[in-house]
Amino acid sequence: MSKVTRLRHALPMSPDINAAVGALDKAIADAVDAAKAAGLPQGLIVALLHGHTHAQTHQMVSEFP
Repeated sequence: MSKVTRLRHALPMSPDINAAVGALDKAIADAVDAAKAAGLPQGLIVALLHGHTHAQTHQMVSEFP
């Protein structure tokens, strides 16, 4: 798992990483706000976020034998 970085070991993080984390957080928050404004049920929003989290975790773990 050489491509996995544990953030607690990488502190302090570079400005580029901080900017990327901030941008990702803002994009997710904006998307959730837009979904709520469009009338999507909160349970569906949570289910979609959970599904994407699970898929990304599976992809990350599967890349390393």
